[in-house]
Amino acid sequence: MEHVVIIGNGISGVTVARHIRKNSDKKITIVSAETDYFFSRTALMYIYMGHMKFEHTQPYENSFWKKNRIELKKGFVETVETESKTLRFAGGDTLQYDKLVIATGSKPNKFGWPGQDLDGAQGLYSKQDLDSIERNAPDNKTCKRAVIVGGGLIGIELAEMLNSRSIPVTFLVREDSFWNGVLPKGESAMINRHIKNHHIDLRLSTNLKEIKSDENGKVKSIVITETGEEIECNVVGLTAGVAPNIDFIKTSNIETNRGVLVNRQLETNIPDVYAIGDCAEQRDGGIGQRRPIEAVWYTGRMMGEVLAQTICGNPLEYKPGHWFNSAKFLDIEYQTYGWVFADRGRPEYEEHFHWIHEDDTKCITVAYHKDTKQFLGINTFGIRMRHETFDRWLTEKRDVDYVIKNLPEANFDPEFYKHFEKDILASYNKQLQTV
Repeated sequence: MEHVVIIGNGISGVTVARHIRKNSDKKITIVSAETDYFFSRTALMYIYMGHMKFEHTQPYENSFWKKNRIELKKGFVETVETESKTLRFAGGDTLQYDKLVIATGSKPNKFGWPGQDLDGAQGLYSKQDLDSIERNAPDNKTCKRAVIVGGGLIGIELAEMLNSRSIPVTFLVREDSFWNGVLPKGESAMINRHIKNHHIDLRLSTNLKEIKSDENGKVKSIVITETGEEIECNVVGLTAGVAPNIDFIKTSNIETNRGVLVNRQLETNIPDVYAIGDCAEQRDGGIGQRRPIEAVWYTGRMMGEVLAQTICGNPLEYKPGHWFNSAKFLDIEYQTYGWVFADRGRPEYEEHFHWIHEDDTKCITVAYHKDTKQFLGINTFGIRMRHETFDRWLTEKRDVDYVIKNLPEANFDPEFYKHFEKDILASYNKQLQTV
């Protein structure tokens, strides 16, 4: 019986295992050094905030794996020997495979800061990271202040977590406005204000120089590059992005760049070896306007579904369709559909219509082609919109007028929420008349 071994029990690895089982009787083994069972990584923050327990983040009963004949092996893979199709583990044991799927996800970026490996300096990615922050920042007596380095989505999650336990937070962001490599100017400025309104000490255009240690090897303080200011703290959140978690593959024959290089069918250069999720890098560049590496939950799930078909004898290309994503900035929900580029590096043909509510917690930005008026994408903050509606409008290549006039059809806010589509339409008409 063919043996498929999957390294990594995140959303990508578990999805490919489930779909191989749906379509075949192959032997399946999932290998992970992180946890015994799959859990929803995006829910880690809610455990710390007291909204749920760890077991609530596990979508399947522990009996699910045995029932579905998916073997689980806890262990850390040190080397992959592709000629003999053998995995070698840190404990000295080995495992043979017929087909191998690499789904090892990401690890937090570290940029060689002095003190970056001290106790109390950490990312927020793994179950071990959650355990570490619970140990080092259980309350505001143990942790008098935390410093977060890096202004992305994980950084804002960590700020919200610490804020929930009344732990003072200083937030160092290298850019001159929060996440402005992704968000257009108006949205980024709104999020700056929102962070400060939550009593978080946001420091823009500010870099970390070093993390200082106390006599026990724990974080004591950080020093700012620009001013030399020293800030006392007990926890440093290193959230300046993530990188593919592939160090153990570097000694193998499997080709890597930043990630494991794959073609559109998610195959590596070695027969019977595949890579999916955060650790996979498209060899021929990103699909459409997507990046070659996509560290996004839903793309990992899609890759798992596609690869399962290929492994079960129905070869498919990975075609993720229109870009979409969602997140939260403290209590403001964010969704994006299609492409809305930040001001830096925005294509010449892309125009934006921006509307912001007077309460400074709701806004939308609609991107369109300045010549053809074709709708290109939308960012929405504080107003829920339907994915399937925008996906259809992007496929139908609707124009911006159509989208603005039909926004009520896309609204997905709960019953009795106030609606703002009339205000948005009036603002759009007014802006067009003055252009």
